[in-house]
Amino acid sequence: MKAIIRREILNYLKRPLFWIALVVVIFGVFQQLKPYLHIHYITSEDELKNDYPETVYKGEAFEGYIPVTTEEHRTLWEKIIQESLIADFGMNNEEASGVIQEMSGMEIKEACHYLEEQYGYHSADFTWEDTAYRKGTMDEINAYIKEELEEHPFSWYFSRKFADFAGLFMGFTATILLAVLFMQDMRKNTYELLHTKPISATQYVIGKVAGGFLISLIILAILNLVFWVACMICTSGNGFEIRLTDFLLATCQYILPNMLMIVCVYTIVALLFKNPLPAVPLLFLYMIYSNMGSQNAEGVYGYYGRPLAIMVRFPGMFFDVTPPPLAMVNQICLLLVSAGIILIGIQLWRRRRIW
Repeated sequence: MKAIIRREILNYLKRPLFWIALVVVIFGVFQQLKPYLHIHYITSEDELKNDYPETVYKGEAFEGYIPVTTEEHRTLWEKIIQESLIADFGMNNEEASGVIQEMSGMEIKEACHYLEEQYGYHSADFTWEDTAYRKGTMDEINAYIKEELEEHPFSWYFSRKFADFAGLFMGFTATILLAVLFMQDMRKNTYELLHTKPISATQYVIGKVAGGFLISLIILAILNLVFWVACMICTSGNGFEIRLTDFLLATCQYILPNMLMIVCVYTIVALLFKNPLPAVPLLFLYMIYSNMGSQNAEGVYGYYGRPLAIMVRFPGMFFDVTPPPLAMVNQICLLLVSAGIILIGIQLWRRRRIW
C-alpha cells in the first residue's frame, strides 16, 4: 500500500499540471480574500468617504458599513417607505405618516402584505432587506470591529472565509487533477496485469484513495501556510490575533471531507466502468448542486447547504461567518458515505481478480 501511495504522489509532483493548478488556486483564492486582509481600525473619517448607498443588503466593515439593530432596521425601513409613498404614490407627508402609523403594530411580513394589498406597493420586502446594513461613523465601525474581535480572534473569521473560497477552488481543481488517478491503471493491459499481482484489493483501493487524497492535502497544506503568513503580514500593525490552528481546523472541518468524497467518486466510477472520465461531468454537476441555494422554512431564499454537498459556503459578511445549518452533520455523513464507497470498491476489485 505504501508503494502505491508513494508512486501516486511522486507521479503527481512530476506533472506540470499539479504545479500550474497550485499557482492558479493560490492566485484565485487570494483574489477573493484580498479585501479582508485590509480590514483595520479606522483612523480618519476621510477613509469612509465614498459614493456607496447609505443602506445596503450586505456590507463589510472595510466598506464603511455596520449591521443595524432591530430598532434601527424598522426605523430605517419606515423612513424609506414614507419617502417612497410621497415621491412615487403622490401622498403628502401627513398621509404617508398615517400609513406608517397604521403599520406600527404589525410584523414586517404583515406590514409588507398590507402595503401591497392596500396601496399596490410591491417592493416593501426588498426595501426591508436593503436596510440590513448602514454606513457607520469611524467610532461606530471601530466599536463594531472591537466587539467582534473580543468574541473571536481575527483568524477565526478569516479562516472560514478561507475555507469558503479554498473549498470552492479546490473542488474544481481536484476534479481536474484526480481525473488521471486511475487513468493508467484502467488501460486494458495494465488492468489485467494488476489483477495478477500479489496485492490485495484492500491495499490497492485504499492505496489509490489515499494517494489521491494526499495530493489534495499537499495543496491545502501549502494554501494554509501561504494565507496564514499573508494574514500575519497584512494585519501586523493592527494588533489582531492570528492563529494557525484556526486555519487548520477550518480546513479539516469544511474542506477535507469534501476532498475525500471527490476521490471516492473517481474510485467507484473507475472501478465500475474501467474508466474514470465519466466521473468528470458527474462531479461538475455535483458541485453545482452543492453550491445551489434553496428556500428555508419561512420561504426566504439563500444558501443553507444541501444533503451530502461537497462544498461548505460562508456567504455572509466577514464578521458573520456562521456555517450553514447541519454543516457538521453533513461533513460527518460525507466521511461515512466515503467509507462505504471504499468498501464497495474493495469488493468490486476483489471480484475481478484473475490471480
